[in-house]
Amino acid sequence: MSSTGTFEQLISSIKETNRELTRQAKLAVNTSLTLRNWLIGCYIEEYQLHGADRAEYGDGLLPKLSAALSGLGVNTVGRRQLYNYLAFYRTYPEIVRSLSAQSLGALPAARALIEKVHTASAQSTTGIMATLPPRSAGVADQFISRLSYSHFKELVVLDDSPKRRFYEDRCIEGVWSVRELKRQIASLFYERTALSRNKEALKVQTDAVAEVDPPILAIRDPYVFEFLGLKPAEVMGESELEDALLDKLQSFLLELGHGFCFEARQKRILIGETYNFVDLVFYHRILKCHVLVELKVGTFTHEHIGQLNTYVSWYADNEITKGDGLPIGILLCTEKDHTVIKYALAGMSNQLFVSKYQVALPTEDEMRRLLGKMNGYSDRVRPIP
Repeated sequence: MSSTGTFEQLISSIKETNRELTRQAKLAVNTSLTLRNWLIGCYIEEYQLHGADRAEYGDGLLPKLSAALSGLGVNTVGRRQLYNYLAFYRTYPEIVRSLSAQSLGALPAARALIEKVHTASAQSTTGIMATLPPRSAGVADQFISRLSYSHFKELVVLDDSPKRRFYEDRCIEGVWSVRELKRQIASLFYERTALSRNKEALKVQTDAVAEVDPPILAIRDPYVFEFLGLKPAEVMGESELEDALLDKLQSFLLELGHGFCFEARQKRILIGETYNFVDLVFYHRILKCHVLVELKVGTFTHEHIGQLNTYVSWYADNEITKGDGLPIGILLCTEKDHTVIKYALAGMSNQLFVSKYQVALPTEDEMRRLLGKMNGYSDRVRPIP
């Protein structure tokens, strides 16, 4: 039997196979989710234009459709989400060019609708697609596979077509993450490019510091994991280290006996259009309020306290019931040389309540001892690469 190569070659072969097939899996999931949401928008648009009983629903169509679909177990079909899918379809009608009978598989209703849309777009010389600016070379073929639905969701809100096309091209060429796209839109990158005398230098400078999408399945995107039927608890743990530290923190607070009643871990909350996840949520039976705990594996930054304050404020507006006190936030950072403990009082100015808070919650010394143990534990447990 002939030699099959060295051990190092075996490692290299497995590594490359994993990298490439993982990349293909990410592209397949993103493409399927994008087409699913675009088709939902297409269905709604067609019904609004030609539905036999559309007059019965009028402006109440989306709320009633959302309720019916949710009752059938369909994910991510809230009223606002359906509106977003409709806006997505209306903004990107040219996606129809990426669809074929083969890509739609066993979806006869979709095939019939797409054939109708194909015919209408081919006959139209004045429609939206006829006025679209051309894409840069090489971008058109990668349009659907390289932009996730989360990218499209940010792009749809841009009213200026050339501006939107600019960010599409830059996302694809620079492999921008969704967060980077948001950051560049907020920094007026399009406008700054238009005003810049040396556009190429600005592009190179931006690419040098841009956050790019990692070559792994972006399973943390709530759209993706709900689309696949996964639960938040199955996908939110980023590493063995983070999970282990949260386990110790959860056990510690419950063992203190100060009145903590465990309520949720990686609690998902929707703030505006964005899903957020609170590490640990307790209800305190003495203080009669929620206690939100955020654990940061690393050094404290001002963004951490801003994030926690956002969660606390959201709970104050959405989760308080009669008899509840205002929620409390606890931020813990595990950086060994810069242990920072911040209690976000969230506007609690009543001194009696603050006194109860100081007595009922763990002391700073107790928290420091816990973090000391956790730091030692983090030296022994490393994230899975």
